[in-house]
Amino acid sequence: MAATYTPKTLLQAVRYYSDLAVCQELLVEARWPDGVSCPTCGRTDVSYLETQKRWQCKTKHARRQFSVKVGTIFEDSPIGLDKWFTAMWLIAGAKNGISSYELHRAIGVTQKTAWFLNHRIRLAMQTGSFNKPCGTVEVDETFIGGKARFMHKDRKARALKTKTGGSVGKVAVQGLLERHSKTGHSTIRTAVVKNTRSEHIQAVVRANVEAGSNVYTDALGSYRGLGPSYNGEYVHKVIDHAEKYVDGQVHTNGCENFWSLLKRSIRGTYVSVEPFHLFRYLDEQVYRFNNRHDNDAGRFAGVLASVTGRRLTYKDLIGEQPA
Repeated sequence: MAATYTPKTLLQAVRYYSDLAVCQELLVEARWPDGVSCPTCGRTDVSYLETQKRWQCKTKHARRQFSVKVGTIFEDSPIGLDKWFTAMWLIAGAKNGISSYELHRAIGVTQKTAWFLNHRIRLAMQTGSFNKPCGTVEVDETFIGGKARFMHKDRKARALKTKTGGSVGKVAVQGLLERHSKTGHSTIRTAVVKNTRSEHIQAVVRANVEAGSNVYTDALGSYRGLGPSYNGEYVHKVIDHAEKYVDGQVHTNGCENFWSLLKRSIRGTYVSVEPFHLFRYLDEQVYRFNNRHDNDAGRFAGVLASVTGRRLTYKDLIGEQPA
């Protein structure tokens, strides 16, 4: 049944995924399309224990019994797949994101649980790729964080020691947008950078953009060195925003559009994001942006297809080291 019906709306999804048997069947199909196999030894002739809703491997070893959650973002979670799937549908489809407080009210879990659940789903939304953007690539940077005048005086004093101007207390983020990628529309990838100096900015470009591509940036001096005039490997063109924002095909408006979506979600939904968690929120927004031409069902399916082989424990999330 799971393979023949796909919900189209949130109401349909909540009703459909309220059946735990349907959720398990859907996850089994996504994880083991060729049949269930033991996550420990890979044996395929496993037996299903109906009363326990789990499988048992015929080879005697540790973790002989396993559920469909083992080896996924759901592992060791007492939360039912019905609530997990509803949360995945919400976060994959919400243009401005969904806060942990909103999620905890929607699916009936504590706020702390909803926060942990959100971050595990963001892990499944990571879209790392070995393919480098090529053709025409916009490169731009922005700063995420509160304004210095709203900081506590001690935190402001610490921030002023390392940064100046409008970047005080903020985190630098760099974006690389490939125009008209292989998917047919522009796609972006982001990176949190230590600062906007040339050694950091240019390193991200060289690591992520194919040589020979057209690279369009603003007039930030840190990008100087990418073009052939400086023995660089790109066709580098600059748009000076002090004079104009568009010069034919030379502009960074695609990146600026993404920054507006990102900051709208952070300021309006999440309000405050800790710097050491920022990359997770970037993964979330990048996933929705790169799959914006799909519908909610398609984005949900994409997240579900990426839940296997990814694990995030609460201690890892909060940075607590094991004793």
